[in-house]
Amino acid sequence: MSIQDGSVGQRKFVERHGLHNQAQREAIDRIKAEIKQHDLRTIRIAWGDQHGLVRGKHVMVHDFLLALENGIDFQTATLFMDTTNHIFAPMFSQDGGLGVTALAGGPDAILVPDPLTFRRLPWAARTGWILSEMHLSSGEPVPFDTRALMKRKLAELNACGMDYVSGLEVEFYITKIEDRMLTPEQSGWPPEPPRVSCIAHGFQYLTEERQDEIDPILQILHDNLEGLGLPLRTMEDEWGPGQCEFTFDPLRGVTSADNMLLFRTATKQICRRHGYHATFMTRPALPNFFASGWHLHQSLCAAHTGENLFTNREDREWPLSALGRQFVAGILENAAAGCVFSTPTINGYKRYRPNSFAPDKITWGTENRAAMIRVLGEPGDNSAHIENRAGEPCANPYLYMASQITAGLAGLDRKLEPGPLDPTPYSSDKPKLPASLMEATAALKVNEVYRQGFGSAFVDYILAVKQSEIDRFLQHVTDWEHKEYFEVF
Repeated sequence: MSIQDGSVGQRKFVERHGLHNQAQREAIDRIKAEIKQHDLRTIRIAWGDQHGLVRGKHVMVHDFLLALENGIDFQTATLFMDTTNHIFAPMFSQDGGLGVTALAGGPDAILVPDPLTFRRLPWAARTGWILSEMHLSSGEPVPFDTRALMKRKLAELNACGMDYVSGLEVEFYITKIEDRMLTPEQSGWPPEPPRVSCIAHGFQYLTEERQDEIDPILQILHDNLEGLGLPLRTMEDEWGPGQCEFTFDPLRGVTSADNMLLFRTATKQICRRHGYHATFMTRPALPNFFASGWHLHQSLCAAHTGENLFTNREDREWPLSALGRQFVAGILENAAAGCVFSTPTINGYKRYRPNSFAPDKITWGTENRAAMIRVLGEPGDNSAHIENRAGEPCANPYLYMASQITAGLAGLDRKLEPGPLDPTPYSSDKPKLPASLMEATAALKVNEVYRQGFGSAFVDYILAVKQSEIDRFLQHVTDWEHKEYFEVF
């Protein structure tokens, strides 16, 4: 370390390992100009972890400018943590318990900021934000970096002359904080969640009155999200008390996944600063609260022309092209294992119920909200696409989308057909979606499509992360157990 270089990363790390392309290098000059124009003093270098949670460092401008060349040191111990930061693997063994010798002992890795993701935070004074990817000190990508994994899947699509198009439709709750529960005895591992009240009664789906009732916080969110440059499309009142749905315009490549990561962390931060609590948990344990979902809209386009490859221009029998049907067939065939990526929490599976606007079976249908895969469009429709309704709002966006690409490509490779459309998905004889995270992980463990597409090392890593959460859940004595057994036995 030299005084001139500061204490970040390794000297010329990005250049030495060829980690920025021409567009990224050109963006650095724009970043420097924006920093100067707005007199920024702090830049948040953010990294999306294996859960889709945002971690990172707040870096002063001088050192941030160095980090654009050198990267910045970051603790790999975060790779060994489940959702409440319990260490799930023997980090101090010879290979760290993950089969990667370079991660033994939790050494520092290097976060490399992506200049194309830089923006100012409207709610934080003189503060910028930038996404990064994690690299080993050798320059190799850390094998468990999920953004890098999705970009590899996108590169496979691009090599076939295609690109991925995705749009976000996300449900979540906004509540009013009554007590942050910050006494020492409430600050356990995990801590007590905040005590909240409702911001509206709900149960009047899409009514103007309910939406106007919560409009003050919605306007604050609108102004800040648009200030970030997110392509916000609609803000809607859902069924539950304070339940909202935000939708975003479709975009190509990794950008929608980046935006989902930023949308969640921005929404939580903005709400908290104004005395509210936003949660993307699927089914909060609060009376009269419904489950929330993340409906992922997606299609493939021609990489060079942008032409929608799901549009059926050949006949009027199917709403999707042959390529689109094959992509759907791959998703359906691997749906049980794919739930680990679309629905990665124990809580998320409490949403899969019949007649609930959420799927409970592995089905597809045209404009049918009971189906797992809902087809939107008709023959000749240039906006034809599919909507996966199985996802939960707290899924890691990179893994959710990468899982769709991986399964879809498997369908294309084998020219699979999805079978007849399901006119009544809830009464279909198709297989059920997994009833629990335990069932989903069992399906993933033996799934060859994801082992080949993501690599066995990555699949085993995710299974270890999820098993840690499952084990802790199974050791926890629930209210149901106490009521069921305490008196009668």
